[in-house]
Amino acid sequence: MNQLRLLPSRLGAQAVRLLAAHEVPVFGWRSRSSGPPATLPSSKDGGSSSYMEEMYFAWLENPRSVHKIRGHHVAQLDPLGILDADLDSFVPSDLITTIDKLAFYDLQEADLDKEFQLPTTTFIGGSENTLSLREIIRRLENTYCQHIGLEFMFINDVEQCQWIRQKFETPGVMQFSSEEKRTLLARLVRSMRFEDFLARKWSSEKRFGLEGCEVMIPALKTIIDKSSEMGIENVILGMPHRGRLNVLANVIRKDLEQIFCQFDPKLEAADEGSGDVKYHLGMYHERINRVTNRNITLSLVANPSHLEAVDPVVQGKTKAEQFYRGDTQGKKVMSILVHGDAAFAGQGVVYETFHLSDLPSYTTNGTVHVVVNNQIGFTTDPRMARSSPYPTDVARVVNAPIFHVNADDPEAVIYVCSVAAEWRNTFNKDVVVDLVCYRRRGHNEMDEPMFTQPLMYKQIHRQVPVLKKYADKLIAEGTVTLQEFEEEIAKYDRICEEAYGRSKDKKILHIKHWLDSPWPGFFNVDGEPKSMTCPATGIPEDVLTHIGSVASSVPLEDFKIHTGLSRILRGRADMTKNRTVDWALAEYMAFGSLLKEGIHVRLSGQDVERGTFSHRHHVLHDQEVDRRTCVPMNHLWPDQAPYTVCNSSLSEYGVLGFELGYAMASPNALVLWEAQFGDFHNTAQCIIDQFISTGQAKWVRHNGIVLLLPHGMEGMGPEHSSARPERFLQMSNDDSDAYPAFTKDFEVSQLYDCNWIVVNCSTPANYFHVLRRQILLPFRKPLIIFTPKSLLRHPEAKSSFDQMVSGTSFQRVIPEDGAAAQAPEQVQRLIFCTGKVYYDLVKERSSQGLEEKVAITRLEQISPFPFDLIKQEAEKYPGAELAWCQEEHKNMGYYDYISPRFMTILRRTRPIWYVGRDPAAAPATGNRNTHLVSLKKFLDTAFNLQAFEGKTF
Repeated sequence: MNQLRLLPSRLGAQAVRLLAAHEVPVFGWRSRSSGPPATLPSSKDGGSSSYMEEMYFAWLENPRSVHKIRGHHVAQLDPLGILDADLDSFVPSDLITTIDKLAFYDLQEADLDKEFQLPTTTFIGGSENTLSLREIIRRLENTYCQHIGLEFMFINDVEQCQWIRQKFETPGVMQFSSEEKRTLLARLVRSMRFEDFLARKWSSEKRFGLEGCEVMIPALKTIIDKSSEMGIENVILGMPHRGRLNVLANVIRKDLEQIFCQFDPKLEAADEGSGDVKYHLGMYHERINRVTNRNITLSLVANPSHLEAVDPVVQGKTKAEQFYRGDTQGKKVMSILVHGDAAFAGQGVVYETFHLSDLPSYTTNGTVHVVVNNQIGFTTDPRMARSSPYPTDVARVVNAPIFHVNADDPEAVIYVCSVAAEWRNTFNKDVVVDLVCYRRRGHNEMDEPMFTQPLMYKQIHRQVPVLKKYADKLIAEGTVTLQEFEEEIAKYDRICEEAYGRSKDKKILHIKHWLDSPWPGFFNVDGEPKSMTCPATGIPEDVLTHIGSVASSVPLEDFKIHTGLSRILRGRADMTKNRTVDWALAEYMAFGSLLKEGIHVRLSGQDVERGTFSHRHHVLHDQEVDRRTCVPMNHLWPDQAPYTVCNSSLSEYGVLGFELGYAMASPNALVLWEAQFGDFHNTAQCIIDQFISTGQAKWVRHNGIVLLLPHGMEGMGPEHSSARPERFLQMSNDDSDAYPAFTKDFEVSQLYDCNWIVVNCSTPANYFHVLRRQILLPFRKPLIIFTPKSLLRHPEAKSSFDQMVSGTSFQRVIPEDGAAAQAPEQVQRLIFCTGKVYYDLVKERSSQGLEEKVAITRLEQISPFPFDLIKQEAEKYPGAELAWCQEEHKNMGYYDYISPRFMTILRRTRPIWYVGRDPAAAPATGNRNTHLVSLKKFLDTAFNLQAFEGKTF
């Protein structure tokens, strides 16, 4: 008999049924949960059948006869009635949607009135234990096949599935009081009349209106209301441009006159940057939630045109806000992300962001995703825009339930959003609300959609607006009168007109009024730095010694570390004893000292805990106890700030965006993202281009994010060599042609005026100082650091405590301090360089005995360019030939940035050679004072620039 207990896949369907008829147990499909197989209700006559087994038998005979998903495939989700909400139009025969489908179960019409016992897994009965088959079908179809389509059966948690069933199957759950209906109507009025007002006043302006999905405004407000009711105090939103102005006005409650004045072309911009188009701007607002009468803080994060790029930024900001509040479970702070259907399916950063959702150092304990499903992407039909049935299928990878809803049924939308908010705040997991709607106009108001979707837009032009549909419904049922409805419209129209009148008094556009992440108390009342000075960045020697001691020890007892790591810790102890640091220990000193000062430090990226080059080891692993770890940095002082170091997922775009958002939340934190290799930032270029380099100019948003980019031509292949410094330098905004005035505060003022800071440190001490300066500056700028590889263990790349103690600071330029500096008039050549190549030059100079004839000056801060110090160095050696030297590289590297700035500071009176670039591959410079020399030839000729005189390159 045991041999008959075969998997159904080994048997034909008829054979399985035959065995079952003889009471031979056959083990079929079971849920991944621990519960028994789902069964159909038993009739009073005693007959029963296993629904899941019947499904499986049917699948064995014809796989297309049984559908992999369920009733949402026949739900009435499209308000236009011309498209399926999903791209799989096949309706499985086992779904009883008409009487003729009864034969699939060997049932007749007379069986519809038989009573069946309801199983405990369903809630359709309410207080009843039995129902007729006709009523069972009716209730199930009302739940799953009307204006709401549910996807949740893929979730492998019985409790969560049953929670969803109860929310939607229980009879009468979608009953609304008269007051709730009137509130919904009023919110729809504001949503629709706002768009109508903009259309009347600025008919030829792009605004990316919400027409066709006006229900999104009450939907978002419902999510916020329900979340506030459950204890949420801070909601951070991210969204694309469609509907943003409406959200700013009716959800965030931005003053209407400040929105309307954005349409005035004569409005003079304040001297705060370039600004941005109105439908990219963000906002921060604290107010009372009128439904719960509780304080709520709302923040809409500014974002560029790059759809979905803001997703990880919102998540990072949310994580930071939770961290600073001690909200480890996400009970006080949450995020809402609004998406478009085409972008949600098409943009890879959506997937990257979802995969951060349950990682310990990245989780925000659940996000409510709202998809504005226009069923079109600009001009692209969904069938050309995705391969999956729904645009929301990406959310299935993290077991997020997906609630599809017809956006022309406001009450269904509101109920779904309430359940979604409750889900997030109950299970702390992501959830997706798919608002199946339409786009009444083109991609923007100036676009003609009839070119590409003529039939769809003929139907849209006939479509009755959702506000009229819902108002007619409420008037018909007596909830409101026509007069009350018209008065509500007139009231909001009057509010808009009055705000429009006030907007004409606005003469100057202040971008700072649109700030999405204010830092109270950090700047003065005008948003300016409280000073233009930076204190010394050195620290007392006893602090250095203490940090070195902890860095070379294991603070936990009975913790067995790897023998190789023991050698590393002994090496740190020896360096501390000898008052020296290498690169890793200098970083330890910078982080540890900031923690002592109450500054939270967060380091994130691929393999940062150990370090790609096995130099950091900030997380120790017990060699005998699984998953037992120790972070010595968190054992420095009893009252120190916390240190977070976390290996990220194998993502750059998503993780860098996350850390950028984290750094937005507070100026009192050092937030760093390290690329595994420098050029790995290229897959995060959107975040770098659109947020980091331009964020302050567009949105007056200061940010102190630090990018650590390993850079060096030594080994590991061409893709792992260059961090592409030329890209960052090309995007630097300092003026190469303007000869600056060297005022007393020139160094700090120059930093304040730049869009970011780019450095290539050659010593551990300077790396230590630049990290500390990042926090001690009276403002925040992104910091790009080209970090070394071979210098991590280079015997000469060490620094003394003397270069790090109190009174010392970051050196933008490290001048020659050897024999050449003692007799500058005898120096024949002055070589400027940056980074690792300095050590190659020093070694070659020493081997040729040229210490008195060749001076080498290091450019540590490349941008903003230290004009004042370069000028001093050039003037110090008036008889020397000048050269800029960089590593060999096939592209121009620093050349395009460095060359015009040297020409400016030298006033084109002295020639300068550019070493490190093969002249044969270089473009003509068109400048007679510019000469190109390869580094190899330069070294081979003992630094003799005259050997190249007269040659044509």
